[in-house]
Amino acid sequence: MVNPFAGARRKIAPFKLPQHPGDVDQDALAEYSAVKAASLNQHVIGYGDLAEKEWAELGLGAPNLGRMRQYRLDRVRARLRDMDVAGILLYDPVNIRYAVDSTNMQVWCTHNPVRYVWIATDGPVILWDFHNCEHLSYHLDLIDEIRHGQSWFYFGNGPRVPEMAARWAVELADVIRNGSNSTGARARIAVDKLNPEGVQALYSCGVDITDGEELMELARSVKSPDEISAMRRSIGACEASIDVMRDALGPGMTENDLWAILHAENVRRGGEWIETRLLSSGPRTNPWFQESSARTIESGDMVAFDTDLVGPYGYCCDMSRTWLVGPVPASAEQRTLFSMAREQITANISILKPGLSFGELSSVAHQLAPDCTPNRYSMLYHGIGLCDEYPSIPYPQDWDGSGYDGELVPGMTLCVESYVGRLGGYEGVKLEEQVLITETGVEVLTSYPFDQTLDC
Repeated sequence: MVNPFAGARRKIAPFKLPQHPGDVDQDALAEYSAVKAASLNQHVIGYGDLAEKEWAELGLGAPNLGRMRQYRLDRVRARLRDMDVAGILLYDPVNIRYAVDSTNMQVWCTHNPVRYVWIATDGPVILWDFHNCEHLSYHLDLIDEIRHGQSWFYFGNGPRVPEMAARWAVELADVIRNGSNSTGARARIAVDKLNPEGVQALYSCGVDITDGEELMELARSVKSPDEISAMRRSIGACEASIDVMRDALGPGMTENDLWAILHAENVRRGGEWIETRLLSSGPRTNPWFQESSARTIESGDMVAFDTDLVGPYGYCCDMSRTWLVGPVPASAEQRTLFSMAREQITANISILKPGLSFGELSSVAHQLAPDCTPNRYSMLYHGIGLCDEYPSIPYPQDWDGSGYDGELVPGMTLCVESYVGRLGGYEGVKLEEQVLITETGVEVLTSYPFDQTLDC
């Protein structure tokens, strides 16, 4: 479908609604419908008065979205040139969001591969979208063409999957050859995620594939100032949502009651989804990774949670806090566990600086007491952007099994993790901060206060 805004992009947000053309032919009605739908796109309308008011009070300016989008696409293309491939085919909704800022039913499309993007190294950017969804990306300048996607997963196509995969591959191979300056008998492209039928279908059409996951992770790892501005706003929205949770917390409510507040408040501020349900109380806090349940929260419990919140602009706020449920005072053991987690978080933030290797960071990071080590978190640090991402830096004892080296550079954003719970213990404490690697050291981006009844 032709983009009605192509060549004449409007900068008004929201777009002015078009006037109905009246009783005319289907082409005119289709164009009217597309412009009307594009004018009412959620990203065009914006995040609303509540979020904007809170951001203004925090002094958080808006990112330049056009500049941010161009930076991200340039990062992808620089990696493509390094790999010497014709381009990259993206299916992962987070990678599509990063490369072209296009969204559509993000979680659903994660397990129903109906939309995909082709980014030529030197050529067009083409988006194939779900049925009648072309209007969702008309506001995006970097997309050259939008087509109707050809799915070939079983739910949508049943036993016709091989036929549909072949049809998909023929169209894609034609685009690759005609629009990417590909030379030679076979083309070579990168792909982030692709089922086996697609690999074989492309190979049959003269297209060889190589892994594009590393390319995208490395491209996403260094943020521009506009990305940091977007992330600061997402964190601001998350912390405002946490405030509503904190005010509501009390004995007698369930874990699900409390967790639902974070979801609702995130959506109110233009947030998109939450990747996990990591909230637990009392004995469910040890060991970690219990998701929220119908357990009733009791006075004297500790409640621990990990936001994993994808907020405005698609940027993630991944922070953890542990609270005491009053009016019962904290026990000596609760304060000790909290103190150990605070000590680990503080120490492991203080050592961050550009130029430090992942291996060095793992080896010098603050460790846990022996009776808490078996329950340690899965990593010490991890990257954060549109979601959890590269790098992942494990504990020293896990290095041989999962560690890999690299180097901290300015513009990386990380989460610093701590979970402290004794093996066989009753409760545990989860804390996490989101930070930015600067030219000279580190800046902590999250600022929600720790529970003073435990932090003593």
